[in-house]
Amino acid sequence: MTGQDHLPVGVFDSGIGGLTVLRVIHRTLPGESTVYLGDTARVPYGTKSPEVVTRYALNNARFLVKRGIKLLVVACNTASAVALPALEEALDVPVVGVIRPGARKAARTTRSGVVGVIGTEGTIMSGSYERELLKIRPDSTVKKRPCPLFVPLAEEGWEDNPVSRAVALEYLGDFASGGMDTLILGCTHYPVLARPIQEAVGQNVTLVDSATAVAEVVAEELGRLDLSSSNGKAPAHEFFVTDVPQRFQTVGERFLGAPLFGIRQVDIDPH
Repeated sequence: MTGQDHLPVGVFDSGIGGLTVLRVIHRTLPGESTVYLGDTARVPYGTKSPEVVTRYALNNARFLVKRGIKLLVVACNTASAVALPALEEALDVPVVGVIRPGARKAARTTRSGVVGVIGTEGTIMSGSYERELLKIRPDSTVKKRPCPLFVPLAEEGWEDNPVSRAVALEYLGDFASGGMDTLILGCTHYPVLARPIQEAVGQNVTLVDSATAVAEVVAEELGRLDLSSSNGKAPAHEFFVTDVPQRFQTVGERFLGAPLFGIRQVDIDPH
C-alpha cells in the first residue's frame, strides 16, 4: 500500500452516531483526511436482521472504497457485530470495527471482572461484546441490556434533562449490582448521554466509550502499514448521507462538536 498515505480514512455508520467516533479520530489524528457516510435513509440498523445489516454494510463500504480510502472504520456497533467478517473478506483495505477495541479497553479497565454492556437490541442480541471480552478475560462476567430509547433522546439533544435522567434510571438503576465496575457504551449515540448514564449506575462504575479505543487502533494500523499521512497538507473532510441532509447537519454538529459543511446526498444502492 505504498504511496497511499495521502488517501483519507473512510468511516460509515447507519446515521449520525458515528460522528462521535469521527470526532475522536479528528482529535487523535489531526493530520488525517476523512470521508464519512451516514446511511440515513435506512437507519436504524439495530432492529434489522443480520443478513440485511450485512448487505447494507457492504454497500456502504464499497461506496467509500470507490471514493479512494486507505482504511475503513465501521463506526456502527450493529454492523461491527454482524458484518465485520464479510467486510474483511470483501475489501482490500484494512477494516476496524468498534466492538473489539471497546471490549479490549473494558477488559483492561475492569478490576472485578464484572462488565456491563448496553446497546441496541441488535448489538445486545448478537453477543459480540461478550464473545470478545471472554476471549481476552475468560473469567469475566458480562451483563447485557438493550436501551433503545437512548438513541432518540441523544438526537433530541436531551443530554442533561429530567426525561433522560428518568429513562437512564429506569434502564440502569439496578444494573450496577453484583460488583459491576465497568460499563461499555455499546452504541455510538450513548456517549452523548454519558452524564445521566453515569448518574444511574453510580460513580464507582467506569464508562467505556469505544471511540477512544477505535482511534487508538486506527493510529496503530496506519503506523504499522506505513499509511500515516505525511504530505503536510491540511486535511480535508467529506460527508455523505443517503437521505436529505438537513437533520443530519442539525444533530450532527452537536455530535461532531464542529460545523458540518458540504454534506452531499448520494444513492448507494447497487443497480
